[in-house]
Amino acid sequence: MSGGKREGTNARQDKLSRLRACSDEHGIILALAIDHRTNLAQALATARGSQDVTAASDLRTFKCLVTQILTPYASAVLLDPEYGLEALRLRHPGTGVMLAYERSGYSANGRNQPPEVIPHYSVRRLVEAGAQAVKVLLYYNPFDDPHINSVKRAYVERIGAECQALEVPFFLEPLVYPSEERPGETSELSFARAKPTYVARTVAEFGQPRYGVDVLKVEWPVVPTYIAGLRSCETAVPAYSRDEAIEHLRMVGMAAAKPLVYLSAGYSSATVCELLELAAEAGVPFCGVVCGRALWQDGIAIYAKEGAAALERWLAREGVAAIQAIAHVLRRCATPWWQLKASDSCQPA
Repeated sequence: MSGGKREGTNARQDKLSRLRACSDEHGIILALAIDHRTNLAQALATARGSQDVTAASDLRTFKCLVTQILTPYASAVLLDPEYGLEALRLRHPGTGVMLAYERSGYSANGRNQPPEVIPHYSVRRLVEAGAQAVKVLLYYNPFDDPHINSVKRAYVERIGAECQALEVPFFLEPLVYPSEERPGETSELSFARAKPTYVARTVAEFGQPRYGVDVLKVEWPVVPTYIAGLRSCETAVPAYSRDEAIEHLRMVGMAAAKPLVYLSAGYSSATVCELLELAAEAGVPFCGVVCGRALWQDGIAIYAKEGAAALERWLAREGVAAIQAIAHVLRRCATPWWQLKASDSCQPA
Protein backbone atom coordinates (compact mmCIF):
# COMPACT_ATOMS: atom_id res chain seq x y z
CA MET A 1 0.00 0.00 0.00
CA SER A 2 1.11 3.53 -0.58
CA GLY A 3 -0.29 7.00 -0.03
CA GLY A 4 -2.91 8.55 -2.25
CA LYS A 5 -3.04 11.72 -4.30
CA ARG A 6 -1.74 15.15 -3.44
CA GLU A 7 -3.97 17.76 -1.85
CA GLY A 8 -6.33 19.54 -4.22
CA THR A 9 -6.48 23.30 -4.63
CA ASN A 10 -10.26 23.62 -4.84
CA ALA A 11 -11.61 24.41 -1.35
CA ARG A 12 -14.72 22.27 -1.91
CA GLN A 13 -12.48 19.30 -2.64
CA ASP A 14 -9.98 19.75 0.19
CA LYS A 15 -11.52 17.20 2.54
CA LEU A 16 -11.95 14.68 -0.24
CA SER A 17 -8.38 15.16 -1.44
CA ARG A 18 -6.98 14.85 2.06
CA LEU A 19 -8.88 11.66 2.74
CA ARG A 20 -7.64 10.25 -0.55
CA ALA A 21 -4.10 11.11 0.56
CA CYS A 22 -4.55 8.90 3.65
CA SER A 23 -5.82 5.90 1.70
CA ASP A 24 -4.44 3.81 -1.12
CA GLU A 25 -5.62 3.99 -4.72
CA HIS A 26 -8.41 1.53 -3.89
CA GLY A 27 -9.84 3.66 -1.06
CA ILE A 28 -8.47 1.39 1.69
CA ILE A 29 -6.78 2.85 4.77
CA LEU A 30 -3.85 1.09 6.37
CA ALA A 31 -2.46 3.66 8.77
CA LEU A 32 0.62 3.12 10.90
CA ALA A 33 -0.06 4.55 14.39
CA ILE A 34 2.88 5.85 16.38
CA ASP A 35 1.21 8.78 18.19
CA HIS A 36 1.75 7.15 21.59
CA ARG A 37 3.42 9.39 24.14
CA THR A 38 3.04 8.85 27.89
CA ASN A 39 2.38 5.12 27.58
CA LEU A 40 5.29 4.63 25.16
CA ALA A 41 7.64 6.52 27.49
CA GLN A 42 6.51 4.35 30.40
CA ALA A 43 6.93 1.16 28.38
CA LEU A 44 10.47 2.12 27.37
CA ALA A 45 11.36 2.96 30.97
CA THR A 46 9.90 -0.32 32.23
CA ALA A 47 11.83 -2.28 29.60
CA ARG A 48 15.02 -0.69 30.93
CA GLY A 49 14.06 -1.53 34.49
CA SER A 50 13.96 2.16 35.33
CA GLN A 51 11.41 4.28 37.15
CA ASP A 52 12.64 7.40 35.37
CA VAL A 53 10.64 8.91 32.53
CA THR A 54 12.20 8.11 29.17
CA ALA A 55 13.91 11.07 27.54
CA ALA A 56 12.12 12.88 24.74
CA SER A 57 15.03 12.02 22.45
CA ASP A 58 14.23 8.31 22.88
CA LEU A 59 10.60 8.88 21.90
CA ARG A 60 11.67 10.81 18.81
CA THR A 61 14.22 8.18 17.80
CA PHE A 62 11.75 5.33 18.24
CA LYS A 63 9.09 7.14 16.22
CA CYS A 64 11.57 8.01 13.48
CA LEU A 65 12.73 4.41 13.05
CA VAL A 66 9.20 2.97 13.03
CA THR A 67 8.06 5.62 10.54
CA GLN A 68 11.02 5.24 8.22
CA ILE A 69 10.89 1.46 8.00
CA LEU A 70 7.15 0.75 8.01
CA THR A 71 5.56 3.62 6.05
CA PRO A 72 6.54 2.12 2.65
CA TYR A 73 3.82 -0.44 3.43
CA ALA A 74 1.20 1.97 4.85
CA SER A 75 -1.24 4.40 3.25
CA ALA A 76 -0.82 6.89 6.11
CA VAL A 77 1.03 7.46 9.35
CA LEU A 78 -0.56 8.70 12.58
CA LEU A 79 1.83 10.73 14.71
CA ASP A 80 1.65 13.35 17.44
CA PRO A 81 2.85 16.95 17.03
CA GLU A 82 4.80 16.87 20.30
CA TYR A 83 7.38 14.18 19.51
CA GLY A 84 6.50 13.01 16.00
CA LEU A 85 7.11 15.92 13.65
CA GLU A 86 10.73 14.93 13.03
CA ALA A 87 9.52 11.50 11.92
CA LEU A 88 7.27 13.07 9.26
CA ARG A 89 10.33 13.96 7.22
CA LEU A 90 11.33 10.29 7.15
CA ARG A 91 8.03 8.86 5.97
CA HIS A 92 7.79 7.17 2.60
CA PRO A 93 6.92 9.60 -0.23
CA GLY A 94 3.18 9.76 -0.79
CA THR A 95 2.27 8.44 2.66
CA GLY A 96 -0.61 10.45 4.15
CA VAL A 97 -0.28 12.27 7.46
CA MET A 98 -2.68 12.08 10.39
CA LEU A 99 -1.90 14.01 13.58
CA ALA A 100 -3.32 13.43 17.06
CA TYR A 101 -5.04 16.36 18.74
CA GLU A 102 -5.79 15.02 22.23
CA ARG A 103 -3.56 15.78 25.21
CA SER A 104 -1.21 12.97 26.20
CA GLY A 105 -2.00 11.13 29.40
CA TYR A 106 -5.77 11.34 28.99
CA SER A 107 -7.24 7.98 30.01
CA ALA A 108 -10.35 6.23 31.23
CA ASN A 109 -8.99 6.65 34.77
CA GLY A 110 -10.00 10.30 34.42
CA ARG A 111 -13.46 9.43 33.15
CA ASN A 112 -15.03 12.20 35.23
CA GLN A 113 -12.57 14.78 33.95
CA PRO A 114 -13.31 16.65 30.72
CA PRO A 115 -11.06 15.58 27.84
CA GLU A 116 -8.51 18.06 26.55
CA VAL A 117 -6.76 18.82 23.30
CA ILE A 118 -3.07 19.75 23.19
CA PRO A 119 -3.33 23.32 24.50
CA HIS A 120 -0.85 24.97 22.12
CA TYR A 121 -2.35 23.37 19.00
CA SER A 122 -5.47 23.93 16.95
CA VAL A 123 -6.69 22.15 13.82
CA ARG A 124 -5.23 25.01 11.79
CA ARG A 125 -1.83 24.55 13.46
CA LEU A 126 -1.96 20.79 12.90
CA VAL A 127 -2.60 21.40 9.21
CA GLU A 128 0.30 23.84 9.14
CA ALA A 129 2.44 21.11 10.71
CA GLY A 130 1.52 18.75 7.85
CA ALA A 131 -1.73 17.05 8.89
CA GLN A 132 -4.04 15.80 6.16
CA ALA A 133 -6.39 14.40 8.80
CA VAL A 134 -6.92 14.93 12.52
CA LYS A 135 -7.44 12.14 15.06
CA VAL A 136 -8.99 12.55 18.52
CA LEU A 137 -9.25 9.86 21.19
CA LEU A 138 -12.24 9.99 23.54
CA TYR A 139 -13.05 7.73 26.49
CA TYR A 140 -16.83 7.33 26.57
CA ASN A 141 -19.48 5.24 28.26
CA PRO A 142 -23.01 5.73 26.89
CA PHE A 143 -24.46 4.91 30.32
CA ASP A 144 -22.17 7.23 32.27
CA ASP A 145 -23.18 10.32 34.21
CA PRO A 146 -25.28 12.53 31.87
CA HIS A 147 -23.35 15.65 32.86
CA ILE A 148 -19.90 14.31 31.96
CA ASN A 149 -21.26 12.77 28.76
CA SER A 150 -22.75 16.14 27.80
CA VAL A 151 -19.33 17.72 28.28
CA LYS A 152 -17.69 15.04 26.14
CA ARG A 153 -20.24 15.40 23.36
CA ALA A 154 -19.80 19.18 23.29
CA TYR A 155 -16.03 18.64 23.10
CA VAL A 156 -16.43 16.48 20.00
CA GLU A 157 -18.82 19.01 18.45
CA ARG A 158 -16.23 21.78 18.83
CA ILE A 159 -13.49 19.72 17.22
CA GLY A 160 -15.84 18.66 14.43
CA ALA A 161 -16.66 22.30 13.73
CA GLU A 162 -12.95 23.15 13.61
CA CYS A 163 -12.31 20.37 11.12
CA GLN A 164 -15.30 21.27 8.98
CA ALA A 165 -14.26 24.92 8.81
CA LEU A 166 -10.86 23.92 7.40
CA GLU A 167 -12.08 20.97 5.30
CA VAL A 168 -9.94 18.50 7.27
CA PRO A 169 -11.08 14.87 7.75
CA PHE A 170 -11.93 14.14 11.37
CA PHE A 171 -11.13 10.65 12.69
CA LEU A 172 -12.74 10.06 16.08
CA GLU A 173 -11.50 7.19 18.26
CA PRO A 174 -14.07 6.54 21.01
CA LEU A 175 -12.97 3.95 23.57
CA VAL A 176 -15.49 2.49 26.01
CA TYR A 177 -14.91 1.57 29.64
CA PRO A 178 -16.88 -0.21 32.42
CA SER A 179 -19.65 1.70 34.15
CA GLU A 180 -19.10 2.65 37.79
CA GLU A 181 -22.85 2.39 38.20
CA ARG A 182 -22.73 -1.29 37.26
CA PRO A 183 -20.35 -2.98 39.75
CA GLY A 184 -20.84 -6.36 38.07
CA GLU A 185 -18.78 -5.16 35.10
CA THR A 186 -15.55 -4.86 37.04
CA SER A 187 -14.34 -8.29 35.93
CA GLU A 188 -12.85 -8.72 32.46
CA LEU A 189 -15.40 -11.38 31.54
CA SER A 190 -18.38 -9.24 32.58
CA PHE A 191 -17.10 -6.23 30.68
CA ALA A 192 -16.40 -8.37 27.61
CA ARG A 193 -20.08 -9.34 27.63
CA ALA A 194 -21.24 -5.72 28.01
CA LYS A 195 -18.79 -4.23 25.52
CA PRO A 196 -20.71 -4.91 22.26
CA THR A 197 -23.67 -2.85 23.46
CA TYR A 198 -21.40 -0.04 24.65
CA VAL A 199 -19.55 0.14 21.34
CA ALA A 200 -22.74 -0.01 19.25
CA ARG A 201 -24.37 2.83 21.20
CA THR A 202 -21.20 4.90 21.06
CA VAL A 203 -20.70 4.65 17.29
CA ALA A 204 -24.40 5.39 16.78
CA GLU A 205 -24.06 8.54 18.90
CA PHE A 206 -20.97 9.96 17.21
CA GLY A 207 -22.09 9.05 13.73
CA GLN A 208 -24.68 11.82 13.93
CA PRO A 209 -24.04 14.77 11.57
CA ARG A 210 -23.84 17.27 14.46
CA TYR A 211 -20.41 15.94 15.43
CA GLY A 212 -18.76 16.41 12.05
CA VAL A 213 -16.95 13.06 12.26
CA ASP A 214 -15.81 11.70 8.89
CA VAL A 215 -14.36 8.32 9.94
CA LEU A 216 -14.90 6.38 13.15
CA LYS A 217 -11.70 4.73 14.37
CA VAL A 218 -13.55 2.06 16.27
CA GLU A 219 -12.36 -0.52 18.76
CA TRP A 220 -13.33 -4.15 18.47
CA PRO A 221 -16.71 -4.69 20.16
CA VAL A 222 -15.66 -8.24 21.01
CA VAL A 223 -12.62 -9.35 22.99
CA PRO A 224 -10.77 -12.02 20.96
CA THR A 225 -9.46 -13.85 24.00
CA TYR A 226 -13.10 -14.50 25.00
CA ILE A 227 -14.44 -15.72 21.63
CA ALA A 228 -14.97 -19.48 21.62
CA GLY A 229 -13.42 -21.22 18.63
CA LEU A 230 -11.07 -18.39 17.72
CA ARG A 231 -7.34 -19.11 17.57
CA SER A 232 -6.87 -16.10 19.84
CA CYS A 233 -9.17 -17.47 22.56
CA GLU A 234 -7.28 -17.87 25.85
CA THR A 235 -10.04 -18.68 28.33
CA ALA A 236 -11.99 -21.73 29.40
CA VAL A 237 -15.03 -19.49 30.02
CA PRO A 238 -15.74 -17.54 26.83
CA ALA A 239 -17.96 -14.47 26.74
CA TYR A 240 -19.46 -15.36 23.38
CA SER A 241 -19.56 -18.10 20.79
CA ARG A 242 -18.12 -17.48 17.36
CA ASP A 243 -21.60 -16.92 15.94
CA GLU A 244 -22.43 -14.49 18.76
CA ALA A 245 -19.22 -12.56 18.09
CA ILE A 246 -20.15 -12.29 14.41
CA GLU A 247 -23.59 -10.97 15.37
CA HIS A 248 -22.03 -8.38 17.71
CA LEU A 249 -19.72 -7.19 14.92
CA ARG A 250 -22.71 -6.97 12.59
CA MET A 251 -24.69 -4.97 15.19
CA VAL A 252 -21.94 -2.36 15.47
CA GLY A 253 -21.56 -2.16 11.70
CA MET A 254 -25.29 -1.51 11.34
CA ALA A 255 -25.17 1.16 14.07
CA ALA A 256 -22.41 3.11 12.35
CA ALA A 257 -23.48 5.99 10.12
CA LYS A 258 -19.88 6.74 9.13
CA PRO A 259 -17.06 4.73 7.54
CA LEU A 260 -15.29 2.47 10.03
CA VAL A 261 -11.62 1.72 10.46
CA TYR A 262 -10.66 -0.70 13.21
CA LEU A 263 -7.78 -0.16 15.61
CA SER A 264 -5.32 -2.84 16.59
CA ALA A 265 -5.87 -2.33 20.35
CA GLY A 266 -2.49 -3.80 21.21
CA TYR A 267 -3.40 -7.24 19.87
CA SER A 268 -0.84 -9.15 17.81
CA SER A 269 -0.90 -8.83 14.03
CA ALA A 270 -2.15 -12.42 13.81
CA THR A 271 -5.10 -11.58 16.07
CA VAL A 272 -5.86 -8.41 14.10
CA CYS A 273 -5.94 -10.45 10.89
CA GLU A 274 -8.27 -12.99 12.50
CA LEU A 275 -10.62 -10.25 13.68
CA LEU A 276 -10.64 -8.53 10.28
CA GLU A 277 -11.59 -11.81 8.65
CA LEU A 278 -14.34 -12.29 11.22
CA ALA A 279 -15.71 -8.79 10.54
CA ALA A 280 -15.72 -9.55 6.81
CA GLU A 281 -17.56 -12.81 7.48
CA ALA A 282 -20.12 -10.79 9.45
CA GLY A 283 -20.64 -8.63 6.38
CA VAL A 284 -19.44 -5.47 8.14
CA PRO A 285 -18.33 -2.84 5.61
CA PHE A 286 -15.10 -1.32 6.93
CA CYS A 287 -12.53 0.67 5.01
CA GLY A 288 -9.34 -0.21 6.82
CA VAL A 289 -7.39 -0.36 10.01
CA VAL A 290 -5.10 1.87 12.07
CA CYS A 291 -2.33 -0.28 13.53
CA GLY A 292 0.14 0.69 16.18
CA ARG A 293 1.35 -1.72 18.83
CA ALA A 294 0.46 -4.75 16.70
CA LEU A 295 3.37 -3.73 14.48
CA TRP A 296 6.02 -2.44 16.86
CA GLN A 297 5.29 -3.19 20.52
CA ASP A 298 7.71 -6.13 20.68
CA GLY A 299 10.41 -3.78 19.47
CA ILE A 300 10.18 -1.64 22.62
CA ALA A 301 12.31 -3.99 24.72
CA ILE A 302 14.76 -4.46 21.85
CA TYR A 303 15.30 -0.71 21.53
CA ALA A 304 15.48 -0.20 25.31
CA LYS A 305 18.10 -2.92 25.81
CA GLU A 306 19.99 -3.13 22.52
CA GLY A 307 19.61 0.27 20.89
CA ALA A 308 18.46 1.81 17.62
CA ALA A 309 20.36 -0.49 15.24
CA ALA A 310 18.80 -3.58 16.81
CA LEU A 311 15.33 -2.06 16.57
CA GLU A 312 15.93 -1.19 12.93
CA ARG A 313 16.86 -4.79 12.14
CA TRP A 314 13.85 -6.12 14.04
CA LEU A 315 11.42 -3.76 12.30
CA ALA A 316 12.80 -4.63 8.87
CA ARG A 317 12.11 -8.29 9.60
CA GLU A 318 9.20 -8.64 12.04
CA GLY A 319 7.48 -5.28 11.65
CA VAL A 320 7.40 -5.45 7.86
CA ALA A 321 6.09 -9.03 7.93
CA ALA A 322 3.30 -7.99 10.32
CA ILE A 323 2.10 -5.01 8.29
CA GLN A 324 2.28 -7.00 5.05
CA ALA A 325 0.10 -9.73 6.59
CA ILE A 326 -2.53 -7.15 7.60
CA ALA A 327 -2.37 -5.51 4.16
CA HIS A 328 -3.02 -8.89 2.55
CA VAL A 329 -6.20 -9.37 4.60
CA LEU A 330 -7.39 -5.83 3.88
CA ARG A 331 -7.06 -6.38 0.14
CA ARG A 332 -9.54 -9.26 0.47
CA CYS A 333 -11.88 -7.93 3.14
CA ALA A 334 -12.03 -4.11 3.19
CA THR A 335 -14.37 -1.80 1.27
CA PRO A 336 -13.31 1.55 -0.29
CA TRP A 337 -14.28 4.42 1.99
CA TRP A 338 -16.05 6.20 -0.83
CA GLN A 339 -18.54 3.33 -1.03
CA LEU A 340 -19.46 3.73 2.63
CA LYS A 341 -21.53 6.28 4.52
CA ALA A 342 -19.15 9.23 4.37
CA SER A 343 -20.21 12.84 4.82
CA ASP A 344 -21.21 14.77 1.72
CA SER A 345 -17.88 16.60 1.62
CA CYS A 346 -16.06 13.27 1.44
CA GLN A 347 -18.01 11.87 -1.50
CA PRO A 348 -16.27 11.76 -4.87
CA ALA A 349 -17.97 13.77 -7.59
